[in-house]
Amino acid sequence: MWRNKYLLAILLCMVILILPGCKSSKRSHKDNPVAEETIIHGKIEKEPSVREKVAVEAQTWLGTPYAYGGSDKGRKTDCSGLVMVVYEQIANVKMPRNSAKQAEFCITLKETEVEPGDLVFFATGKDRNQISHVGVMIDAKRFVHASSSKGVILSDMNTPYYIRNFKKYGRVPLGSAAMK
Repeated sequence: MWRNKYLLAILLCMVILILPGCKSSKRSHKDNPVAEETIIHGKIEKEPSVREKVAVEAQTWLGTPYAYGGSDKGRKTDCSGLVMVVYEQIANVKMPRNSAKQAEFCITLKETEVEPGDLVFFATGKDRNQISHVGVMIDAKRFVHASSSKGVILSDMNTPYYIRNFKKYGRVPLGSAAMK
């Protein structure tokens, strides 16, 4: 009787040790806006979410010269053109062309809810109530945007100019309704 229990215990241990090394499983949904997990050799590894991929792609635009109405990485872009192209390429979301309409398209966020890939909006024109500038957040305080004088750059939310002109944070809806 004890021999059967001993053999069963050994067999169970072998199965537990062998299975994680033999098989990888993946839990994901193609358009999942949250981070996905992959189990490889028994270790859970976090895959970037769609928004994190947006933040990474926005950074590849750094150094692109500014041109009003432009939306061409490496050649010329304005702030809303950058956002529009990055979200279309990475998330397959068709964004409005100007920053004010992009702000309306987004879900408004509190500062504590901001994640990489979310957007930040400013009123930088003569009308202090009219949104006229947008950037892509890459972490809690830094964002990528197209500056009219410097091209696509990385800036800090703690800069007095951006504190003074800040209007809101927004999250682009990634559900199926937004992708139509």
